[in-house]
Formats: sequence, C-alpha cells, structure tokens
Amino acid sequence: MQARTVFLSQAKRRVGRLPLLSLALAASVSFASWARADDSAVVVPAPIADVRATTADGFQEAVLAGGCFWGVQGVFQHVAGVKTAVSGYAGGNADTAKYEKVGTGATGHAESVRVVFDPKKISYGRLLQIYFSVAHDPTELNRQGPDSGTQYRSTIFPANEEQARVARSYIEQLNRANTFGKPLATTVEPLKTFYPAEAYHQDFLSLNPRYPYIVINDLPKIENLKRMFPAVYQATPVLVAAVK
Repeated sequence: MQARTVFLSQAKRRVGRLPLLSLALAASVSFASWARADDSAVVVPAPIADVRATTADGFQEAVLAGGCFWGVQGVFQHVAGVKTAVSGYAGGNADTAKYEKVGTGATGHAESVRVVFDPKKISYGRLLQIYFSVAHDPTELNRQGPDSGTQYRSTIFPANEEQARVARSYIEQLNRANTFGKPLATTVEPLKTFYPAEAYHQDFLSLNPRYPYIVINDLPKIENLKRMFPAVYQATPVLVAAVK
C-alpha cells in the first residue's frame, strides 16, 4: 500500500496535464479509442553509418532520452534483441538523481532509458531508428506532449566515441533529408553516469496499461513499433522486474 501511495503522489503532475479529461473517464477509455497509430510516427530511413558488430561483442548499452521515460522504456522493452530497458536519469549528478529534484528542471538530468542490447541481434543504429521514428518526437525542444522542461529534452548519451559518431551522423542525415520538415532538436551529450529511477517508475507502461497518461501518450508508440518495425517487435516485453 505504501508503494502504491508513493506512486500516485509522484505521478500527479502527469495526470494534471491531461486537459478536459477526468481521471475516471480516462481510465475507462479503451486502447482503440485513443491509440491512433498513424498520428505521431514518422517513417525514418535507416542510418547510413552504424556501429560495427563483431562476433566477440557481448551486450552493449545505449542511453536515450526523449520525454517521459515511461513510454521510451515501454517501446524498447518490446524490441527483440534488447535484454533490458531501465528508466533513470542522465546528465546530472548523483545527489540530484531523484524524481522530485529532476522534476524541477534545474538538475541537468534528463529522464532517460538505459537499453542493454545484443549487437548481434539488433544494431545501435537500428535502435536509433526506432528512437527517432516511434519513441518520441525529436523536433520538440525541451518538451514531449504534455510535459515540458529540460528534463524532457531529446538527447542521446553515447557510451563511446563510435556511438557518438553514429548519433551525430544520423542527426545530420535526417536534417539534410528534411525528414521531419524541420530541424531536429536532439542533442548528443557526454554520458557521465546513468542513475536508475525509483522502483515505482520501472515497467510502468506494462504494469499500468489503463493509466490515462499511458493510454493517451504511450500506448500508440507500442502500436507504431508493431506496425512499422514488425521484424523486431516482440509482443512480450522484457521487464526490469524479471531480471535477476
């Protein structure tokens, strides 16, 4: 009960951003009513440059920020080749890596997701293609949907120089092609340390599929992933709670 109370308290600001929609009504709305799969996704070409994978490669990590981490985590939990996707904070210091502090927008942190993946099954560039296509809108500056502030910025935190090279090359490629009709707001920032978020944020989309914020903002992302990337979509998500 205590964990549930904390979760409700922490999530209030997102519920409060739903205009003209009561919590009771939103909770009863079906997925089909809100998840209009053709509204928010953009067909994005694959990156010209990608990280090279070798037979000796083990699991690799990608840290991505694109608005509320609930939806970004949910998307990558449904991607084949992903071992785990953890919600957390990146860009700031350890003493401010807490939800309430990050929510002020003054910590330097962005709500982020650390994706651990098998490069023999899915490449870093493919993950970025999904990130730009369905996980968020990369043209939004310091906001996503109803959420605003630098903590919701579109940012890639490369784990190494090769990832940084691929990320910058891909942003340049998409801008040059005018893929979105306007420049991307996505930045590439050095990865200091990734800090996992509080337990009540993990697996949020999967555990709360009827939560109004999830229904309106995030379930369409899963549908878009299934529709646009059928070769890598997996119906059963890889949950943080299941990783030992």
